[in-house]
Amino acid sequence: MDAKVVVIGLGGVGGYFGFKLAKRYQAEKSVDITFVAREATYERVKEQGLRLLSPEHEDNTVRPDHLLSNVKELSHIDLVLLCVKEYDLEKICHQLQGKITPQSVILPLMNGVDIYERVRSVIDAGAVLPACVYVASHIKEKGVVEHKGNPGRIIFGDDPICTHNSPERIMSLFKSAGISCEYRPDPFPAIWSKFLFIASFGLVTARYNQPIGKVREDEQLGRRALAIMREILAIAKARGVVLPDDVIQQTMEKASIFPYHTPTSLQLDIHSGKKDNELELFAGAVLQLGRDFGIPTTETAKIYAEIHKKSS
Repeated sequence: MDAKVVVIGLGGVGGYFGFKLAKRYQAEKSVDITFVAREATYERVKEQGLRLLSPEHEDNTVRPDHLLSNVKELSHIDLVLLCVKEYDLEKICHQLQGKITPQSVILPLMNGVDIYERVRSVIDAGAVLPACVYVASHIKEKGVVEHKGNPGRIIFGDDPICTHNSPERIMSLFKSAGISCEYRPDPFPAIWSKFLFIASFGLVTARYNQPIGKVREDEQLGRRALAIMREILAIAKARGVVLPDDVIQQTMEKASIFPYHTPTSLQLDIHSGKKDNELELFAGAVLQLGRDFGIPTTETAKIYAEIHKKSS
């Protein structure tokens, strides 16, 4: 299998999956792996390689075939894994725009329910495969990613406007690297189900600086999370996304799996004063989609304003 694979972003997601791809194919010339990383991460990986601290790998350092500091340095691309933060998405897509051919495949491994549309608003070539990713990994320090819990998993599906792409090649590439992946012709129910959890719990934990367990335990906080879920669910139905009748109950049960004191990434970013955060990915997207479909988003708008006020 000849393939030029590019991983853009070496955070928790890109570092985990990029490591596994580079480790598997480091001695196989038919698969070429390129990492694109910025500034301090680029320098650290250039000097020491990418490290993954995970029970899945004893040998925890790898070097890709190529390491670049800028998307503009890329040439041919067969498959690109977009693993950037949502506030960098449009900028990266503009940099990629002239490098994507009709045969290229873009796989965004990002949170959010509007990622596909945002990529397509900039890039009209190639295939963009909507995806949902589950992995408990984070940046321990620049060039070092720590992974705990279950193996990472990717769910991906068909590009709604580019149907000639076959999933078998990507499935084979990933599974050979020990990456759990699942192809679903329509991946949007999985994407929205995940968003229902991360947006509602992310916003409430960020607003009150309380962990996931407290949101489940406290009546007021739980009520606010449920109200946000109902608004998101109404938008999903308006978009034609079919979710299980008990999806909200499933979401609350999912929250019970986490240890009581688990924070969310949005909570940590907001209360550490980080200006670049995913508030717009969660609340901003819900508010915009609510306007687009005429769905009231009163609770999301209220908590969005409260978070802004507390962090300003």
